[in-house]
Amino acid sequence: MLSAGRCVLILTVGLSVLSAAAKSLAANDDSHWLVSPELLKHANLRLTWQNQLPLKKGETLERLCLRDNYIYALSDKNFLACLDRQKGSMIFGRSIAPAGFVVLGLDLYKDDIIAIIGNNIVELDSRLGTERRARPLEFAVTCPAARNSSFFYLAAVDRRLHALHADNRVQVFEVAAKNDSMITSIIADDKFVIFGTDAGNVIGVAPDKPYQLWQFNAADAIAGSLKRDGMSLFFASKDTNLYRLDMVDMLTTKLAWKQQMPGLLQKEPRVTAAAVYQPVLSRVEGYAGGEGLTAVDKQSGKYMWSLKEGADLLAEAAGKAYIITNRKTLAVMDNSNAKKLYVVNFADVSKHAANTTDSKIYIADERGRVACLEPSEQ
Repeated sequence: MLSAGRCVLILTVGLSVLSAAAKSLAANDDSHWLVSPELLKHANLRLTWQNQLPLKKGETLERLCLRDNYIYALSDKNFLACLDRQKGSMIFGRSIAPAGFVVLGLDLYKDDIIAIIGNNIVELDSRLGTERRARPLEFAVTCPAARNSSFFYLAAVDRRLHALHADNRVQVFEVAAKNDSMITSIIADDKFVIFGTDAGNVIGVAPDKPYQLWQFNAADAIAGSLKRDGMSLFFASKDTNLYRLDMVDMLTTKLAWKQQMPGLLQKEPRVTAAAVYQPVLSRVEGYAGGEGLTAVDKQSGKYMWSLKEGADLLAEAAGKAYIITNRKTLAVMDNSNAKKLYVVNFADVSKHAANTTDSKIYIADERGRVACLEPSEQ
């Protein structure tokens, strides 16, 4: 059973949830806080809540991700904790796999968490963390699974996209790029399925049969995952360009813009209501010190700014971008003026969840302290 080992179930119990009303309990002990509330004031931020996950001695937090109204935190021992992202209260905590098993995904579809665990496609109850169904796969996968109302879609090392019926998970059909390239990212809904490849193809296919609807070709591999916003697709290519591709209808696409980035691209962009933020590497491949973040206007693709030390977007609000840097700081950027406004010490922060929908900032450390920050004025 994949949930063997430790099994801790905590229902709607807030373990050490710390709100503004409880700040006085540790007002004189800055070591308690992931980030000191006094430091946050200088950047017009406030601590909304902080929670300590029940990790065992020697266990560390490996992943923090935001899914709808939940924060999922996965440890290096495959202990999965789910927090209410508004209140910080713990919804459940449960071991979902033995230590050492690879967990790929943790995406939501309605009331299910979908993940690839070991060589199984697994559905977990999003409210309890319990396993609903698991099916062994006959092939190794190359990226997280996608799902619509009828099918699961899995990209395999055989360079095929496999469609499994959602009810019985029996394969119905498979499809591949015409150049037989490796599939590295999948997006699915009930109208179409879209996948990107390591040859730079972005391909739309019918959701219920192996029929190609359209294809767009970048000059090099798609870097990271495809991002959809309405009828627009945003993606990075290893040809150093960031793209916006608009789907005019089910059979037609139009290149809205492409913008060359000031370096190599290996990760997907972050897409918000106003901008697109792209992690960029140094032009010297393999040089770890050259990371940065570039922002462009979402509608026009026009260059806005680059932050050399920027690593990833945390959140965006009121024309400001909150950026975690590779210098263990939080930088606040004014998008309109391309100006750095504030810097906050994030020395203890090692994990974060990129939030592209609102102003809340989610951060954590390896010990399992998880915190939510928010701008004081919006």
